[in-house]
Amino acid sequence: MVNTNYLIGLVKILENPSKIFLNDRISFTRFRAQLPQSQNNQIINLICWDNLALNVNQYYQINDYIIIEGYLSSNNKTYSNELLKNSRKIEITVLKIYPFLIS
Repeated sequence: MVNTNYLIGLVKILENPSKIFLNDRISFTRFRAQLPQSQNNQIINLICWDNLALNVNQYYQINDYIIIEGYLSSNNKTYSNELLKNSRKIEITVLKIYPFLIS
């Protein structure tokens, strides 16, 4: 069976990754990134766990390009604002990150 929500793609980091601790033992990092290859430059939320979260905080910063592998999920919240009424929040739980160097 093929898992259709697995994603590999190039993203540009839009904000500094912020490290968060759960129960003082489990760490995760959440930050926003942009898919530059899409027509409307879709903004997504990325989540990294444990050692990957520590590596992201240590090695990556704003405007870095990275290649990510992870699982895609979307959230259909209802907003009171008319502009956001039908919007979806796209989130990727990242399993692997590779640096993308532009020379």
